Amino acid sequence: MQHVPAPVIRAQIESILRAWGMTPELVEITAEVMVETDLAGVDSHGLSMLMLYEEQMRKGQLNLQAKPQVVRDMPAMALIDGQAGLGHPVAAMAVDVAVKKAKEAGIGAVGVFNSHHFGAAGWYAQRAANAGCLGLVFSTARSIVMLPTRGAEPVLGTNPIAFAAPARKEPGLLVDMATTTVAVNKVKVYELNEKPVPTGWVFDGKGQPVTDSTKAMDYLQREPQGGLTPLGGTGVMGSHKGYGLGLMVQVLAGALVGGSFSPLRNRTQKPGEGDNIGHFVIAIDPAAFGDTETFLETMDATLGVCRAIPAADPALPVLVPGDPERASRVERLEKGIPVPPLLAAKIEAISGRAGVPYLFG
Repeated sequence: MQHVPAPVIRAQIESILRAWGMTPELVEITAEVMVETDLAGVDSHGLSMLMLYEEQMRKGQLNLQAKPQVVRDMPAMALIDGQAGLGHPVAAMAVDVAVKKAKEAGIGAVGVFNSHHFGAAGWYAQRAANAGCLGLVFSTARSIVMLPTRGAEPVLGTNPIAFAAPARKEPGLLVDMATTTVAVNKVKVYELNEKPVPTGWVFDGKGQPVTDSTKAMDYLQREPQGGLTPLGGTGVMGSHKGYGLGLMVQVLAGALVGGSFSPLRNRTQKPGEGDNIGHFVIAIDPAAFGDTETFLETMDATLGVCRAIPAADPALPVLVPGDPERASRVERLEKGIPVPPLLAAKIEAISGRAGVPYLFG
């Protein structure tokens, strides 16, 4: 296992994106999101996504010269056309527009359509929190992987939700989750590391767990039946709640803003057409509801209580969502980002096809 310094990872990503024809300002924000995602320990949504992006580019689905455009603008809302580009730049733009509107109107809601994969939803919610707002982010997905409760065939994507809130002295709150038990790309990371996946992540078409990571990826990418379980895993453990949350995201980031629903899109999508992924961002200015300092002090007190709860196992202290990502960032800035041999080989091949130097050797 190589441990590659974050600046080298970033330089590799930037060189590939530039070679693909992406404009410099779009390269900068895309690489930042991807590297910060890897630093946070979300290996499924950073560097390893280059394989998918290359595939979409070669199919003509991805417009790497896209310049997102605001097509509807009102005091507390906006709608942005992603122009079939990567989702990172347009989602960052959506957050910034939502924050600006929240500062003026108390709340800002921004929808995005005609986009693609945007990495980890938490990065965008945290961007709103860094600007002093509460951030709530939803996104649809291109893949059809979530098995509905009682279902043999998948119907939804991982449809993530992220929420971030700032604090004053305590590290803030950052919730970032798929509405499936795990994201597809986490299963991919297990395959890249040649490890079995935990029982309950993936079921076959008869409701039986699949633990072989290669077979699991077959069910997620090639087989018509089987897929990821919703949050909860099984009906008795509450999978209907994860399924319901996934549908909620589909309504907000799909039907409401003009994003696609993959089972319907796949019936009519032509070669070279984008996936029309939708995103939905809400920013809330705490000053609209009261004194900001009081809110931040309350956040400090709330998160402090949670972190001070006695642990069932002293070796595993109680954490607040966002703590593991912050700890990972500190460690990986010091030691480097782990890159398994199989992923390194894939990145070397992509670099070769792009005509840029491979930097991890």
